[in-house]
Amino acid sequence: MSALIAEDEIVHEVDLVWLEDISGLDYVRQSLDRLPTRRGRPAYHRDGRMVGYALLGPAAKPSRSSGTFRRRVFWLLPHDRDSDPDGLYATGAPAEAVDARTLAPGTKGRKTERSEGGPMSSAMRELRS
Repeated sequence: MSALIAEDEIVHEVDLVWLEDISGLDYVRQSLDRLPTRRGRPAYHRDGRMVGYALLGPAAKPSRSSGTFRRRVFWLLPHDRDSDPDGLYATGAPAEAVDARTLAPGTKGRKTERSEGGPMSSAMRELRS
């Protein structure tokens, strides 16, 4: 798992697949996992739930040593803010968390005031109007 994902590690992404509506989530956790394929829904072996994943294009090459592809997976744990709003992450967010609205294929995403437990930014309020 990598809290800091470099742009060159995700350059071959062609799409992000969301398994649920992300508009109500303040943040999602992202990790760069070693997976056996470029495309398709990966197996999920963490607590909590997978909320999305990246698809890679044909230019993505597998690792020489393992034959796997590095793909982003987006997920949440049972103690994250969406399930436990007054819990550990009532304010702040885990190191690997980003605002899902800032994600796109080949784009790392970033933390925002909202993902850190603050108010929705004026730009986001205008988008929702």
